[in-house]
Amino acid sequence: MKLFRLDDLDAERAAHQGAYLRFLRERHMSAGLYALSPGDTDTQQPHEQDEVYVVVSGRACLTVGDETAVVARGCVVHVPAGVPHRFHHITEELRVLVVFSPPED
Repeated sequence: MKLFRLDDLDAERAAHQGAYLRFLRERHMSAGLYALSPGDTDTQQPHEQDEVYVVVSGRACLTVGDETAVVARGCVVHVPAGVPHRFHHITEELRVLVVFSPPED
């Protein structure tokens, strides 16, 4: 078993001054914590893996392909591999648990 605490992961991510911290990589999946503040620009590109986003805190709009939705704490979103997507109009500090399958490189 591997146990992670979100507060510890967020502190580690912030210490490395990055928006994303990959904290787990296994044979069939990987996981990370993604953080954006109001006014930040989400610069991610489409990924070769399917993704699941679990919004831990915050509020923003998320566009996946040609669909846009407001996401906030408790939302879970599947993003298919290869589909353009981005968070925008971030109104509250956003923390998102990201799961990739297969694992990201």
